[in-house]
Amino acid sequence: MKIEPLDRDARDALASLLVETVAAGGSVSFMHPLAREAALGFWDASLAAAARDDRVILGARDPELVGTLTLLLEMPPNQPHRAELAKMMTAVARRGQGIARALVIEAERIAIARGKRMITLDTAEDEGASGFYARLGYQHAGVLPDYAYKPHGGLTGTVLMYKRL
Repeated sequence: MKIEPLDRDARDALASLLVETVAAGGSVSFMHPLAREAALGFWDASLAAAARDDRVILGARDPELVGTLTLLLEMPPNQPHRAELAKMMTAVARRGQGIARALVIEAERIAIARGKRMITLDTAEDEGASGFYARLGYQHAGVLPDYAYKPHGGLTGTVLMYKRL
């Protein structure tokens, strides 16, 4: 498996992974059913931000795209020391194989190289990945109750987490 920054060439594969993740109940800001055009539009904007160096979109390939994680680098002026993890997705058939862990480790490496000293993230309280992140050293900061709708409906809280690098 190879972990690498992605560019516009990965747009279609990223859109397919996003649609699959939402259909499987992944809480990544979208509702099911997610139209492919909406997924493509999201990745167009995200890839444009990556081209401006505001973020890094990582991909795990084996040899096709099997996972992605975005490292948000552009922060407000009073938070230049911080980065954020977003849009962690692993192909349903490939979950539990260390792909997400490899993506987080690479994101942390990049964050350190960019002078970041803290990473924050949020994950759904119901069926989210807080246990996964805790095993990687992320600390629980709190829960915002009823923060968002799950892809198939019903509210869920959002767990806020952080890690000092």
